[in-house]
Amino acid sequence: MNLVTLLPFIVLIGAMFLMTRSAKKKQQQAAQMRDQMTPGTGVRTIGGMYATVKEIGDDTVTLEVAPGVHAIYAKNAIGAVLEDAEYNRIVHGIDDVTTDTPVVPDDASSLIKDEDAAPKLDLGKKDEPKGDDKPEDGKTDGEAGAK
Repeated sequence: MNLVTLLPFIVLIGAMFLMTRSAKKKQQQAAQMRDQMTPGTGVRTIGGMYATVKEIGDDTVTLEVAPGVHAIYAKNAIGAVLEDAEYNRIVHGIDDVTTDTPVVPDDASSLIKDEDAAPKLDLGKKDEPKGDDKPEDGKTDGEAGAK
């Protein structure tokens, strides 16, 4: 056989090998994440529900979904094991993050001092012309022949 005819089969087998390898890595990472569960840790199920681990069995996990409400889930239904700070931020709204960065105002007007500010110019339109502002030909804008 010619090498050119075998090349598509070799590429196909190589692609299948790479895909199964990456899938195995993901499965191993998920199993390792589930092994990190201990009673009292916060988890998120694959359905998006946040709960606290109460008991861990061989294939099941007992979760406390609300105070006093327990439910039994399969270990495979755990989507993520959360750190305590992240779980408290999401579920209880407790934000332990303290920042030393200054608060930036919405506009720059509070950053300048009033005493250093330049006088404001009045750019409004004048309502009526004064006596010396009348046109020389005596015609106003609304009359015929006005420019």
